[in-house]
Amino acid sequence: MRQKLQTFKDWLRDWTVKRAERKNAKWWLFGIAFAESSFFPIPPDVFLVAILMTQERLKAFFYAGLTTLGSVLGGMFGYAIGFFFFKTVGVWMIGVYHLEEQMLVVQKLFTENAFFAIFTAAFTPIPYKVFTIAAGLFNINLVTFIIASILGRGGRFFLVAMVMRYFGKHFADVLYRYFNIITIVVTLVLGFVMYVLLK
Repeated sequence: MRQKLQTFKDWLRDWTVKRAERKNAKWWLFGIAFAESSFFPIPPDVFLVAILMTQERLKAFFYAGLTTLGSVLGGMFGYAIGFFFFKTVGVWMIGVYHLEEQMLVVQKLFTENAFFAIFTAAFTPIPYKVFTIAAGLFNINLVTFIIASILGRGGRFFLVAMVMRYFGKHFADVLYRYFNIITIVVTLVLGFVMYVLLK
């Protein structure tokens, strides 16, 4: 089952990237960013980079802002799923993506520091959709959720846009290859800074 899901995700990634070549690519980007925050398996970074590898590189920050907006709104949709429809839609989605154990971990993280947990998920490769649905399920403060999502998602997508805007394809390849490691390191540094400041 998991192998079939991975094959489907590979096909979906290729299909997604092809949409970047179309005139209405920005709307595809917004839609994918929205959907990924609650149910779509392919991160919008793939589509964002594909668009910025064309002549649209000079509009990098516009596309980063559009991606952030779509992602945060999608996160709010995921929050609504967890808050209103967890027993139906939420349970089904968690089962499809095999996220049962992760939901338990998320619950523990929320009790420790909900803001930093959401920010970390929004910025790093940790599945953001798990946190959006869980935030609604566990009734996390909506303002906290939105602010953490804007900072995390915005930081992630504007980082990609900045690299593409000023350094182009070569550095984008490096960033894309080591993106998971880079985002985790940055999050750890930010976490340490926050710990020192709030101690």
